[in-house]
Amino acid sequence: MFDTVTIVGVGLISGSFALALKEKNLAKHIIGVSRTQASAKKALELGIIDEVLPLNEAVEKSDFIYVAIPVDVTIPVVLQIMDMINERQVVADAGSTKFALSNALKDHPMHKRFVSTHPMWGTEYSGPEAAVHGAFAGRACVICDAEQSDDNAVKIVEYIYKQLGMHIVQMNSESHDIHAAYVSHISHITSFALANTVLEKEKEEEAIFELSGGGFESTVRLAKSAASMWVPVFMQNRENVLDVLNEHISQLRKFKASLEKENVEYLTELIENANKIRRIIK
Repeated sequence: MFDTVTIVGVGLISGSFALALKEKNLAKHIIGVSRTQASAKKALELGIIDEVLPLNEAVEKSDFIYVAIPVDVTIPVVLQIMDMINERQVVADAGSTKFALSNALKDHPMHKRFVSTHPMWGTEYSGPEAAVHGAFAGRACVICDAEQSDDNAVKIVEYIYKQLGMHIVQMNSESHDIHAAYVSHISHITSFALANTVLEKEKEEEAIFELSGGGFESTVRLAKSAASMWVPVFMQNRENVLDVLNEHISQLRKFKASLEKENVEYLTELIENANKIRRIIK
């Protein structure tokens, strides 16, 4: 489909995206842009990208530019890219927060060539080594503020994601950030907090390793995620994260109160109410 694609960032999301483009024959040549030489070199060695170039040279040569970097640097980098592109090029991002970026781009003369996306997939790992084949299949991709982009740009981006096996969900960027706080951002904070709780109370690392079962491992898995990615997400979506975090703290207090008062009936009620999530997540 594309002669040349640039991925800005050569880590988990962008690396997996590049691998998928190659597998589906959607790009003949993929250029990588990275802030570190080590990451760029590793991405080349792994065959994720075909070439490494500075941002301006990469953009000039590309039909499609895909930005997957921490959200605090996404805005200035995307604005820089939008200053370089022409009417035939398409730019998309993969960030976990959308409203601040949308707001920053709304008055840019080339903003209609930008498509705001959030593929709902990820792992706790980072860097080119974390990129995997078939990452996006069966997952949802959120396209935000589609009406602010050219129809053909949106159709191109939707086609790419569909070819990768994703289904498309459209919503505005403000709603996206609220829902992301509920289903993603609070999960990471909870995991970080649980890991810190266990590390604080359980000083014997061997005991953690030996006794940790499937429940603990799955709940704390996200605590392995990089601060460099998640601190900017939490700060950029601060109000929504605080809203859901306050509710989460309230729920924890209910469990605490039921145990303090030895209220078996209330504890059972809390758990059975939580079981209703089965209707949503099978």
